[in-house]
Amino acid sequence: MIAGAETTTTLIEWVMTEIMKNLDVMKRVQEELEEIVGLNNIVEEYHLQKLQYLDATIKDTLRLHPILPFLMPQSPSKDCMVGGYTVPKDSTVLLNVWSIHRDPQHWDKSAGKSCLNRFNSPDNPLEFNLDRFLTYDEAKKSYNGNNLNFFPFGSGRLCPGLPLAEKMLLFILASLLHSFDWSLPKGEEHDLSEKFGITLTKLKPLIAIPSQRLSNVSLYM
Repeated sequence: MIAGAETTTTLIEWVMTEIMKNLDVMKRVQEELEEIVGLNNIVEEYHLQKLQYLDATIKDTLRLHPILPFLMPQSPSKDCMVGGYTVPKDSTVLLNVWSIHRDPQHWDKSAGKSCLNRFNSPDNPLEFNLDRFLTYDEAKKSYNGNNLNFFPFGSGRLCPGLPLAEKMLLFILASLLHSFDWSLPKGEEHDLSEKFGITLTKLKPLIAIPSQRLSNVSLYM
């Protein structure tokens, strides 16, 4: 229960941090919400599958800030060779997904190029850019772990709670961004410093100030 709750709240904090730092992304996501949900409605579950910009925003946040930077420990059932190195049977293997997601061999900032060209073009893998996931095909941008350049939830035996977590993330974030505009307290600066641990959290917790976005006050009741 703790693992399920902590990872969800941590990711929401990272997504909100990246969106608030990149105001063009916030505007883009809110325009999508305005078009799909409408300014006289609140977010419902049936809206979620249409929120492509927000979905891409979550995925590029997970690329830069994977909640489990080393995933769960693995143990090979027999000796094997990986990249010219021998990995002994029953050894403990940690996959550095944080590093893989930022590898310049696989990620760049360009939009509109073919997947092949962009995977081979080391441009700026540290830049937050939701267009990466808007131009990928479904196999490249899914959470199923088949693409070993992006597997924030691992590969193979995935978490059984993933489908629910994906919907809850979209629903909570869509509701927050549709109903409110967000800003930092006066004098505060955007901070993306990370605190390393079993989970990757922000070193300094995000403090965000909401302001009413919808004119119909009854929608907040």
